[in-house]
Amino acid sequence: MEGGLSGNTVVPNSNDKSTVLDVKPLRMLIPQFPDTSEGPPFVCVPPNGPFPSGFSPFFPFSGPQGSQSTPDLNQNGLISTILPIRSFRVENASPMDAAHGTHKQKSVASSSVKKKAKVDKGSKLSFTTPINFDPGISLSERDDGNMELVENVLSRFDALRRKLSQMEDAVELHSGIIKRSDLKAGNMMMSKGVRTNMKKRIGAVPGVEIGDIFFFRMELCLVGLHAQSMAGIDYIKGELEGELVALSIVSSGGYDNDAEDPDILIYSGQGGNAGRDKEASDQKLERGNLALEKSLHRGNEVRVIRGFKDAIFQASKVYVYDGLYKIQESWMEKGKSGCNTFKYKLVRIPGQTDAFATWKSILKWKEGVSSRVGIILPDLTSGAESTPVALVNEVDDEKGPACFTYLATAKYLKSFDLVQTTLGCNCHDACRPGNSNCSCIKKNGGDFPYIANGVLACRKPLIYECGPSCPCIRNCKNRVSQGGLKFHLEVFKTSDRGWGLRSWDSIRAGAFICEYAGEVFDSDKARQDDGDGEINEYIFYTNRLYEPFKWNYEPESVGEASSDATEDYDIPSPLTISAKNNGNVARFMNHSCTPNVFWQPIVYEHNNGAYLHICFFAKKRIPPMTELTYDYGTPCQNETEGDNTTSGRKVCLCGSPKCRGYFY
Repeated sequence: MEGGLSGNTVVPNSNDKSTVLDVKPLRMLIPQFPDTSEGPPFVCVPPNGPFPSGFSPFFPFSGPQGSQSTPDLNQNGLISTILPIRSFRVENASPMDAAHGTHKQKSVASSSVKKKAKVDKGSKLSFTTPINFDPGISLSERDDGNMELVENVLSRFDALRRKLSQMEDAVELHSGIIKRSDLKAGNMMMSKGVRTNMKKRIGAVPGVEIGDIFFFRMELCLVGLHAQSMAGIDYIKGELEGELVALSIVSSGGYDNDAEDPDILIYSGQGGNAGRDKEASDQKLERGNLALEKSLHRGNEVRVIRGFKDAIFQASKVYVYDGLYKIQESWMEKGKSGCNTFKYKLVRIPGQTDAFATWKSILKWKEGVSSRVGIILPDLTSGAESTPVALVNEVDDEKGPACFTYLATAKYLKSFDLVQTTLGCNCHDACRPGNSNCSCIKKNGGDFPYIANGVLACRKPLIYECGPSCPCIRNCKNRVSQGGLKFHLEVFKTSDRGWGLRSWDSIRAGAFICEYAGEVFDSDKARQDDGDGEINEYIFYTNRLYEPFKWNYEPESVGEASSDATEDYDIPSPLTISAKNNGNVARFMNHSCTPNVFWQPIVYEHNNGAYLHICFFAKKRIPPMTELTYDYGTPCQNETEGDNTTSGRKVCLCGSPKCRGYFY
């Protein structure tokens, strides 16, 4: 070693842990020690002593002195008292560090670990949730939930996840951030107690309904449906001599889990898969596999969650809770890898609501719409939309609604001074989050309104999109509402509320559904009955009173100060849209006092003017074949005076527990 150890100093007689040792770095793997002829005597002792006069032990080897003899360090002798680095306590990682996979301590690690550390080093995002953050969930509610509580947890998780995604997108592309807002949001929620159904149980989970959908594994953990964020089998030790009992499984395509019958699942055991540094191997009868085997003999119910590709966002998955199953038999067979794999046959308990069976039916309809029972028209839009809209009646013999002309967007009969006209953006490619020079982003308060997959990040009083006057490309991510329908929608006959609208696809919270298309009138014109004496039931008023609701994230959850910023609509001038004669699928959306869709005013410029558009977004996760509804609102006084189109209340049949009993 260059210069020997003469430059290394240790403060004598000090056990202070904070003392910094002035130790030069080693230049060789094998230490070299000077001969006595080259300098002063070199004192070498084992870490725990004994120490000669004038020397004392230092942290962490400051225990009592022993009686070991001093070995010759220039020989290949071993010191049995040396402890591995991992045996010493290190500072615990914060929840956010755990989500990123960072490490506080330095270590000589493998190249893969070094790469991870390098990636995380580029992260510019950090959050500090206040210590006094109130989760609003009691200890008893964390153990046992209900439907309202489950919905509250999922809504808060997704609001936080969307905000984190928005913040991640705003950071430079090459910053090295690992974009897993779902893991970060889930970790932050768990660390602050925003979760429910923590008590593990066999059978149904309070507040979770068969057919409920989830877009992230973290959501399953937060509501207690499946506690394992990665493993496919969740289990506990039973009361009978600590025997393992399977609680739930997630079948997400990682193994061969195929069966033609939607009520039967052939589930492959866990383990044995090939990885980067290992070959495929035989599965072992342990942990989750053993729990399934024990549950086969015990005969207990097992929750089944099915996962598959999202039809709209192919890179993502969607999970559907398919209800309770029982394990009927098990065996072992050779898998595709040639190794032994455990197989378990699970059979769905009869009498439960359809879930996965509905998904399989929808796949057949997409292959050939003629297989859809009750089909009247394969495409109500006659090609006006890039995605066809089926017209279906399974209730009676009615052949369809009254005739109307299909419009894909709002039709302005004259110009209205709704907002001040401004210049478009100056982006020549696509508007990018975090671009402080983009005028459209500036008009949105500096935040890009949508996250990477086109989902609305936050509700705002008014959102500005790029329009035809902007030089950015047509598929710019700030033109979400102008891209037409993305979901396979269906206009269907309801049993008691006329025609309604629903989707064949699963819809995530914040996803754009459609615009309210029709003819835009001023208030006086809209109050007329078009001269035919018929009540206009296909009309939208922006100046009605709407039940307030909170949809955005909690500022305290990301370390921001509490804000009184409103989410309520801010439209400079009232707007009325009639879809009686000209409209789109939005005219078929029924009212609900607890809607799953909300409207958001959006402005973009065209024909040298700024025009307002009423756009509908999903308020929460919406499973396939669930009717889409929004709140029609309550008329203002000036709307009801002398207006025969809304002269009285109508009986509300939405069926919501919070139903007001009427609507206009």
